[in-house]
Amino acid sequence: MSKVIGLTGPTGSGKSTLSAVAEACGFRVLNCDLIARRAVEPGMPGLAAVTAAFGQDILEKDGRLNRKALAAKAFSSPEQTERLNRTLLPHIVRMVKAEAVGQDTLLDAPTLFESGIDRMCQTTIALLAKEEIRLHRIMLRDGLSEEEALLRVRAGKPDAYYIERADHILFNNGNLAVLQKQFRQIIAE
Repeated sequence: MSKVIGLTGPTGSGKSTLSAVAEACGFRVLNCDLIARRAVEPGMPGLAAVTAAFGQDILEKDGRLNRKALAAKAFSSPEQTERLNRTLLPHIVRMVKAEAVGQDTLLDAPTLFESGIDRMCQTTIALLAKEEIRLHRIMLRDGLSEEEALLRVRAGKPDAYYIERADHILFNNGNLAVLQKQFRQIIAE
């Protein structure tokens, strides 16, 4: 029987790094951020739902999603972030369930618990990192200003949220070799 492992944590914690390790260990990785991008492509029900919730001004002239316009609205407060999650997560969950069948799978899912897809997992892992490290990573990765990165960080859940829910907690504050070894031990179980 195939197993499903859920990997979650706040933005900038380094989930992609551990996803690459899982892939090297033979897991298929489903990156829920990429699935979310597909969910809001033109013609998809997710785009229609997000547009209904946040307004037509989050669209480009050609009907594609203007991600910066949506981010400005969705990350302006925890309530707006929750609104985005309520609107889009059901569409993402349907897509994940359709793809997570038949082989050992790692779900790289920032909203693993919020979406309820943690119920598909045999085990869950939360990856955490210090806020200043995460801010630096987000600014480099996404080309954001410190202010934009702070909005995203502060719109997310606190570490305690993940600690209370995850089966395993890992910290990505520096020693990559130790982190990868700890992660391999968990997925080997």
